[in-house]
Amino acid sequence: MTEPSAGAGGADLRAMVIAACRELTRRGLTHGTSGNVSVRCDERRFFVSPTGMDYEVLQAADVPLMDLDGRWFGRRRPSSEWRFHRDIFNSRHDVSAIVHTHSPRATALACTGRGIPAFHYMVAVAGGRDIRCAPYHAFGTQELSDAALAALKDRKACLLANHGVIATGADLAGALLLAGEVENLALQYSVALSLGEVRILDETEMCRVIEKFRTYGQQNAADPDLIFGGAQPGAVEGS
Repeated sequence: MTEPSAGAGGADLRAMVIAACRELTRRGLTHGTSGNVSVRCDERRFFVSPTGMDYEVLQAADVPLMDLDGRWFGRRRPSSEWRFHRDIFNSRHDVSAIVHTHSPRATALACTGRGIPAFHYMVAVAGGRDIRCAPYHAFGTQELSDAALAALKDRKACLLANHGVIATGADLAGALLLAGEVENLALQYSVALSLGEVRILDETEMCRVIEKFRTYGQQNAADPDLIFGGAQPGAVEGS
């Protein structure tokens, strides 16, 4: 079957998938060919990393195009985890990129069946008061996809029991950043567990944190106690 046109941005999106795959290794979020990456092409299609290929040898033509009906186009088969990529894109219109990792600390935590509770306010970076752990199902199965979707309800990331992590984003940069945050939180939580009883923030506080995250990092965020005193002397406008 001839591959349908992915539009003028298709080459750029394929290059982004390859770059993100290599970033997984560079950031220590995966090893070998484990993990996978996808980016939305349009409402019905997405690019996803191919199955079982060394990230360093990937070329643009190796990145298959898929649609939400499960059809794929290209010279390489899609990742064995294509089902949860498809199902997340199909059900979550706020998601334009997905990163799946086997990052060591988060995966170790998932191998105990634990999610990440509100031991630290930064857990809210994943969109809620905790990061859930989906129950175990064999990789690449519809059962795993269904469990991941449930764990991702109202969340941007989840753990997969005895498996790894899924992180989503409005773009690949955001999904990669969130995957790194989840790995760091998993490290901190694991250390805290080793020290004894872990203090968990209550739901009221986490709701407050989640609300504050809505404007976090925005230059025009309101703060009644913060007074602008003017540009620094000698500062270049826009710098």
